[in-house]
Amino acid sequence: MQPIISVVVPALNEELYIQETLSAIRKACKQIVSQGKRVEVIVIDDGSRDSTFELAVPWADLIVQHPRPYGKGTALQTGYKMSRGHVLVFLDADLGHTAEWFPSLIEPLTSGRSDMVIAHLPAVSQKSGFGLVKKLAKQGVYRLSGFEPSAPLSGQRAIHREVLEKIGRLSGGFGVEVGLTIDAVKLGYRVDELPIPFSHRVSGRDIGGWLHRGKQLYAVSGTLWNRWRQPIC
Repeated sequence: MQPIISVVVPALNEELYIQETLSAIRKACKQIVSQGKRVEVIVIDDGSRDSTFELAVPWADLIVQHPRPYGKGTALQTGYKMSRGHVLVFLDADLGHTAEWFPSLIEPLTSGRSDMVIAHLPAVSQKSGFGLVKKLAKQGVYRLSGFEPSAPLSGQRAIHREVLEKIGRLSGGFGVEVGLTIDAVKLGYRVDELPIPFSHRVSGRDIGGWLHRGKQLYAVSGTLWNRWRQPIC
């Protein structure tokens, strides 16, 4: 039986980017299929109030619509449960044309070098926050697992299904990546970071940007507290 790669894309009000992102994913899927693998593209519409669902339908093999926003972690959990893949790839919905780089995440897994691969994105020139959430996440992951990440908040990653099954939990909201990294390292899995030229929307220093970072800070703090209180074993 051909191995299956499941690409899971959580989306909330991404009508401006979703078509370009999914089109790029579909373009890259041809490369994977040529290698004798199968690919499924799963979109989780996390309660969008715009046209995200309608625009994603033509591009997805499966699309699930949450009745209201449950958060990124829950969206990824839904996608994982609905998937069939031996390898799962998590991609943000706002990557646009750069989503076509996602096969680079898979190769270290299929070659047996890694159990989870995290994309390290290029630095951006646009001013955003002051890096407080990233610093908290980086230090928290290191203190709780011994692994020092360069991209602790990166949502672009590939992981073996058996790793997710062994972990058995995903944090809610924007703390999902931090929790996943800590749990995978603590269980002895090989976690690597790989520079990949993805790019996506950067939150600015406006009200929307500060609200987004506030939610991130709250979620990451909660995840670190949870992982300290209830370490995986």
